[in-house]
Amino acid sequence: MTEVTETLDALGLLCPLPVLKARKRLKSLPDGALLRVLADDPAAIVDVPHFCAEAGHALVSQDDENGYQSYLIRKGG
Repeated sequence: MTEVTETLDALGLLCPLPVLKARKRLKSLPDGALLRVLADDPAAIVDVPHFCAEAGHALVSQDDENGYQSYLIRKGG
C-alpha cells in the first residue's frame, strides 16, 4: 500500500492533542495503512516519532512544509 489512506489535520493543536488524535485515527485503520498527519506544534517534532516507536508504527517520512510539519505514518500490526 503506497497511497495515503487518510490525512489528519492537527494544525493549531498543542501537545499532546496531535498524537492523541493520530492514535485514535490509526485505531480505525487497517494494518499497513498510511496516515498523513499535519501539525504545527513545535513539540510534535519529538512527540510523533516517539509515539510511532512506542506504538509499533513506522514513521515513513517527516517533512517541513510551509510553516508546519507533515508526518507519514504506516500503521503497524
